[in-house]
Amino acid sequence: MPETVFRVDQTKSMREQEVPGHNRWHPDIPAAASVRPGDVFRIDCKDWTDGQVRNDDSANDVRDMVLDHNHMLSGPIEVEGAEPGDLLVVDYLDLGPAHGGAPAVGPEAGQGWGYTGIFAKSNGGGFLTDHFPDPGKAIWDFQGKYATSRHLPGVRIASNVHAGLAGCAPSAELLAEWNRREQALIDTDPQRVPPLALPPLPDNALLGTLGGSDVERVAREAARTVPPREHGGNVDIKNLSIGSRVLYPVYVPGAKFSIGDLHFAQGDGEISFCGAVEMGGYVDVHVDLIKDGVRKYKATMPIFQPGRHEPRYDDFVSFIGISVDEAGAQHYMNATIAYKRACLQAIDYLTQFGWTGEQAYLILCAAPIEGRVSGIVDIPNACCSLYLPTGIFDVDIRPGHDGPARVDRGQCATAS
Repeated sequence: MPETVFRVDQTKSMREQEVPGHNRWHPDIPAAASVRPGDVFRIDCKDWTDGQVRNDDSANDVRDMVLDHNHMLSGPIEVEGAEPGDLLVVDYLDLGPAHGGAPAVGPEAGQGWGYTGIFAKSNGGGFLTDHFPDPGKAIWDFQGKYATSRHLPGVRIASNVHAGLAGCAPSAELLAEWNRREQALIDTDPQRVPPLALPPLPDNALLGTLGGSDVERVAREAARTVPPREHGGNVDIKNLSIGSRVLYPVYVPGAKFSIGDLHFAQGDGEISFCGAVEMGGYVDVHVDLIKDGVRKYKATMPIFQPGRHEPRYDDFVSFIGISVDEAGAQHYMNATIAYKRACLQAIDYLTQFGWTGEQAYLILCAAPIEGRVSGIVDIPNACCSLYLPTGIFDVDIRPGHDGPARVDRGQCATAS
């Protein structure tokens, strides 16, 4: 087993670890460990909420979640010799849930189980929050490379374990640019629910081992971890799994690489705000450097080579959406609206087999669906498609002459 350079006791909050991680991006957060190009090492991770979600049949924890506390990142890891303008090469050699040699099921996410959530519109929302404004939750039990949920009967998904969030620390200049442009967006509709973006917020900021007079300043400046940005960040790409290689732009000396938000499984888009099978766990990585790689490859964003670990289903029912919204209004080449319409059509389809709308929403979040931009040139309609693997269901969901066989499948966990 590789040396663990960032260790997490899953029974404790990230704030209580011997070396705490962080939940904001800032160049002044100190490195927690140092490695060299060519090293192979392990990083332990808490689940993204730091244990706020429990293995029970209520969504009160999702409803009441303190979002300012998230995401919990392990790191930063300094890579010796890394300089601004380099590309940090990260090979994901292995990823897995936290239980390891512990009992099969423990109290923390990753210890034999994970979860998928629908966030309330008033607390984070999600891609389909206007249709599903209330909180919901599904607990998944891990069985080797597969998972089933008591809240989603009749579904068994294969794992495509990956890290949802990783990247190098931003430079002070890049951080200022993030904050400028995101605040400008917020200012266009400052009262919107959910908000258009999340500005820096000192409340609940965790800044690793940073101490002294710098803490207050850094907490005011540090960027939230919610969106993807130029450095990578919360990209939630299900293909960044075992065997993948990612090239991250370096912005500060030492790179200061951090990682978290591990997923047991996820579909394209992670269409709920908590739309993967979330867990704590471990990541084994190999690192290297491509000197001056940003210039050599014009790499203004991360570049990656996907691994081959993800499940390969070969039979699908697929749904199409175009850029005409639910009210019938025409939009010009809007792929977001087109994908939303494909998702809503898939949800309506699954309800004919007995799953509720909330259950169907959670299935599309966690299952390895494939989302594609199928047409982006034929004005005025973008066309997106959603490929739903039939093999995850205990019934044949393919359309036929006899119509769907409707079975009562209960409901996901809801809030009281």
